[in-house]
Amino acid sequence: MKQNVGSIDKTIRIVVGLGLISLVFVGPQTVWGWIGVIPLATAVIGWCPPYALLGINTCSTKDKLKNTL
Repeated sequence: MKQNVGSIDKTIRIVVGLGLISLVFVGPQTVWGWIGVIPLATAVIGWCPPYALLGINTCSTKDKLKNTL
C-alpha cells in the first residue's frame, strides 16, 4: 500500500469525517454519521482504495523523490 492521499486531500477528509461523526452526537443524531469513519481512516493511513483502483494519486512525495534522484 503506497500512499496516494496528499496533504490537502487529508485535511479535507479529516474535516468531512469529523463533521459526519459529529452528526451522531449533534443534529439529526442518526447512525449514518458513523460513515465519517471512512474518510477519517483513509486520511490517517494515507491510502484510499478507490484511488488505487482508479490510478489517482494526490500525494506529491512521489514526485519530489523523482526530482531529487
